[in-house]
Amino acid sequence: MGARDRMLQRWMDVRLAVGLALVLGVTPALAASKQASIDKLAAQYHAFQQFNGTVLVMDEKGLVLKKAYGLADFEWRVPATPDTKFRIASVTKQFTSMVIMQMVADGSVGLEDTLGKLLPDYRQDTGSRVTLTHLLNHTSGIPNFTSHPDFGKVSRQPIPSVEFIPRFASGDLEFEPGTKYAYSNSGYYLLGAIIERVAGKPYAQVVQERIFDPVGMKNSGYDVSATVLPKRASGYVATLDGLRNAPYIDMGLPFAAGGLYSTVEDLALWSRALQGDTLLPPALKQRMFTPGLQGYAFGWEVQPVKLDDGKTEVALQSHRGGVEGFSTLISRSAETKQAVIILSNVRGSNVQGLASGIWSLLHGVKPHAPRRSIAEAVMAALAKGTVTEAVATYRTLTAQKPDEYRRNPGELNRLGYHLMKEGRLADAIEIFKLNVEMYPTDGNVHDSLGEAYLAQGDKRLAAESYRRSLEFDPKNADAVRILKELEPPSAKSP
Repeated sequence: MGARDRMLQRWMDVRLAVGLALVLGVTPALAASKQASIDKLAAQYHAFQQFNGTVLVMDEKGLVLKKAYGLADFEWRVPATPDTKFRIASVTKQFTSMVIMQMVADGSVGLEDTLGKLLPDYRQDTGSRVTLTHLLNHTSGIPNFTSHPDFGKVSRQPIPSVEFIPRFASGDLEFEPGTKYAYSNSGYYLLGAIIERVAGKPYAQVVQERIFDPVGMKNSGYDVSATVLPKRASGYVATLDGLRNAPYIDMGLPFAAGGLYSTVEDLALWSRALQGDTLLPPALKQRMFTPGLQGYAFGWEVQPVKLDDGKTEVALQSHRGGVEGFSTLISRSAETKQAVIILSNVRGSNVQGLASGIWSLLHGVKPHAPRRSIAEAVMAALAKGTVTEAVATYRTLTAQKPDEYRRNPGELNRLGYHLMKEGRLADAIEIFKLNVEMYPTDGNVHDSLGEAYLAQGDKRLAAESYRRSLEFDPKNADAVRILKELEPPSAKSP
């Protein structure tokens, strides 16, 4: 194509875009302004190293923005593109729930069928009390396998479901099914096993046949590391030393709770398909999106979300995901046909903050600007001086520039664990102590301080921190286990 032809093509593209905007009832200037504002916000998050990947935004008029920011592979410097494939992590759950509801529609299963009936080899003392509904909306009481103390030791190993379920998804119930909400990947792993048993096919094949093929999602599937998959993004984790390659995980373990990959383009097709009734009868689709405890429906969080002005609320169906190397989010408004899809190949990306800003822009609300990590600022101070000076830097920035830095318990925890990995236990303890001072009712920060004391060999102070952790987080199984180990023999019950 020559220069004149390229110029003509660009002119025709612009003319077409203008024509479409006019037909859709929106001025080109307004559409361009909205797109530019979202693009600028996403670029800011990328510049602050809080996001790297692809964004797709739709409104009631159609596509608003589809763009990639950063690299799909940092080692080879391969740019991300809108068709880059990302692990979608727990966004997988909505596809699992859809297959289950399709099986309800065809009479293969019932929402009140018990786990014990659907998986006869499952332990019946608990399986007979847990229903499909309990699994779908995280009210089963089955402990979350990613919190199991041994999970990290085996996450690199392929484990067949016949071994995985008894070991990691069959723990004693934490509460009576249906009485409480507790997010459980174990429940969705079991739903995948149910799908395979009822269909007589692998989970990946069932999702492909029932959802991906009918919807036209040609760039989605089950993530198998051994497969040579074109345009697959490499996964990374953000550290205070920069990006690192993400730890390996065998994707057979996330399974139906988080084992799929997709693109923003395919997820846009998925969101559009959910507007109609081709995948599921209307009554069952309504049931799937009916929120249960704490606003969780079947594979979706369904609740009003406040925008960045702290006042305006938008009713959204959404879900976030996180797995080694990846952070993801899809949120949609069934009423307005708006959708925001964000896929990042850096674990720990602030996809929630970016999504909140985009939704605010869509509704005429000024978004919060991204804020720099205060952990990075404290780390820089620590590199130049003592931990005492670094703590003083934190206090100064908090007092003088409260809106410039991102401050939360996770920020200082990230710095503390970074120092522990470097063998700087004394410095780590001072950072964890600062975190406890700043967030005294957060059970996790007490747990982290206890872990540092234990690594230092101070069992007395470790025990005190773990007890404090349990005061604010009674479900902290690690703290319970460690306290039993630290308890002197004379204090143990006979």
